[in-house]
Amino acid sequence: MVLVLFMGSMITITAQTGVAMSSPTANTAREYDILFHEAMLERQREHHDAAFDLLNRCLEIKPDASEACFFLALYYSEMEAPSYQDSTFVKKTLALLERAVAIEPGNATYMEHLYSAYISNRQYDNAITVLEQMYEADKGRVELLDMLYRLYAHAEDYERAVSVLDRKELIDGPSEALTLEKCRLYITMDDADRAISEVRLLTERYPYDLRYRTLLANTLLVTNNDEEAYNILSQVLDADAGNVSAQQVLRNYYLRHGDEEAADSVNHVILLNPSTSVSDKIDQMRRIIIENIQQQGSDSTVVLTLFNELLAQPNPDADIAELRAVYMQLIQMPEDSITQAFDYVLSLNPAQASARLVLVQQAWQAEDDDRIISLCQEARQYNPEEMAFYYYQGMAYFRQHDVDNALEAFSNGIGVINEDSSPEIVSDFYAVMGDLLHQKGRVNEAFAAYDSCLHWKADNIGCLNNYAYYLSLQNQRLDEAERMSYITVRAEPRNTTYLDTYAWILFMQQRYAESKVYIDQALQNDDDPDAVILEHAGDIHALCGDTEGAVTYWERALVGDPQNKTLKKKIKRKKYIRK
Repeated sequence: MVLVLFMGSMITITAQTGVAMSSPTANTAREYDILFHEAMLERQREHHDAAFDLLNRCLEIKPDASEACFFLALYYSEMEAPSYQDSTFVKKTLALLERAVAIEPGNATYMEHLYSAYISNRQYDNAITVLEQMYEADKGRVELLDMLYRLYAHAEDYERAVSVLDRKELIDGPSEALTLEKCRLYITMDDADRAISEVRLLTERYPYDLRYRTLLANTLLVTNNDEEAYNILSQVLDADAGNVSAQQVLRNYYLRHGDEEAADSVNHVILLNPSTSVSDKIDQMRRIIIENIQQQGSDSTVVLTLFNELLAQPNPDADIAELRAVYMQLIQMPEDSITQAFDYVLSLNPAQASARLVLVQQAWQAEDDDRIISLCQEARQYNPEEMAFYYYQGMAYFRQHDVDNALEAFSNGIGVINEDSSPEIVSDFYAVMGDLLHQKGRVNEAFAAYDSCLHWKADNIGCLNNYAYYLSLQNQRLDEAERMSYITVRAEPRNTTYLDTYAWILFMQQRYAESKVYIDQALQNDDDPDAVILEHAGDIHALCGDTEGAVTYWERALVGDPQNKTLKKKIKRKKYIRK
């Protein structure tokens, strides 16, 4: 017997040694109908083991039953068999589906499942054969041609891919998209003549459409017919001097012939042309940047000069200004120049969130909390849906120890969380909120915030540590606190804070010997431990019987926390005193 899992249920497959067959009779046909009907009922009831056995019995009685082959194939296709190679079940699935199609070749459902099975197992040639049969059977299903085209292109059978496009053209009529795709295939095949011929058809069909004449020029240029390409471009630009597409192809012509001065001149024409769209200008500048970077000994001043000329035009665009600022980052210009460039972007469009975020991050690195707060406050007016600005503003207030304003920023930020929000950022939101709420003495709300944090990111180590420690201070849910704290120690075994938290929780659980091991590790990993860790060390050593060591730790703790009255009592009485 073989045990396999199917959709969460266990199915027992009994090895068949052979099938005793007899000629079909009315009785066997009736028996088959009853068994198949019962198999379908069991399948509906999700009794898959029973359905599987019944279907096997159906095929013993009637081997040419296409429907039994099909449903049995579905079971094999979804089985998991850890102790058997997947290929065993793949072969069974394909054999049964192929058998079902052979028995009933006109059944579209069987053929679609067979096609999907071939695709899943990367048997693309077989998949193509099935698709061709499906299309032959129903030529109204034009979507099958799209699938065929993708398969032929994937197999790099470009001639057949073109033939599929020809078939689509017979159905839908000639179109720009089909012509362009055929042209692309011909270029891939190094068939310049057919590529050019295909585009010429467009120009003949639409003789006054300059787009197609420009496309023909570009195709000629790509296929090394430079002279004719130049002549066509000249004609297009005579008819429309501001044609950006033609200008871009002409620029490529000049670059191909090494005439950089002429290419630069075309750049200016394109970029300073009022009719050139912003998106075209940005695309052109991106091409120029890439070409400039790829040149040996590239001169960034050429690119910056072009940017400055663009931005000196009436009504400069914020997207172009931001591209300039990003380029300045790329070539590592001085930080103050980059800051000025991004500030200029915001002067053109205060709602440009990406530029503002760069400025916020710069201020964060410089620890300029006042500027962060100012930038984020403005962002909340222009980009109220951007969670990052609430986060940075809250953290800036947090660094200034302004708990109330920090809490306000984080609370408002949580209001814009949605299903597309970053789990890491949302988790940090709730983690910091938990810390702030705990500082305000709102312990239950803090714990609720920590729960939300861990819902979004279960391994938020900082939250796990703080949550566990604050639970121990409340002497609540210590077993849960110990589990959370242990995760942090395992993640960062040399982190003094995490080791101290874990040691303290063990101490609260009265596991003093284990607690001492971890507090000693914490001290070994910190040359200058704070007063809290030293007091914990003293408490733990005291209850482990090391009174002298405990007093030493308490005295060191008192240096950092001289107003701690409980510490003074511990030192005076030389014993642990619970607060």
